[in-house]
Amino acid sequence: MSRVCDLTGKRAMVGNNVSHAMNKTKRKFSVNLVKKRFYLPEEDRWITLRVAASTVKTINKNGIAAVLKKAKAEGFIK
Repeated sequence: MSRVCDLTGKRAMVGNNVSHAMNKTKRKFSVNLVKKRFYLPEEDRWITLRVAASTVKTINKNGIAAVLKKAKAEGFIK
């Protein structure tokens, strides 16, 4: 399974390791994914999602219902 956030679509980025001598080698910046359970009071059930740590902060700020609605509008969930 690829390391992609379920709600925001964040995925790994590519960049360079740069040494003191300015030598550049390719590297990957992975997403900080967390497997987390969220309670949906509207549906009275729990869902488990793999989300980025930054997305967990957004959910705490805006609420799970608002974030799910936005993710559905952007096409990340069906």
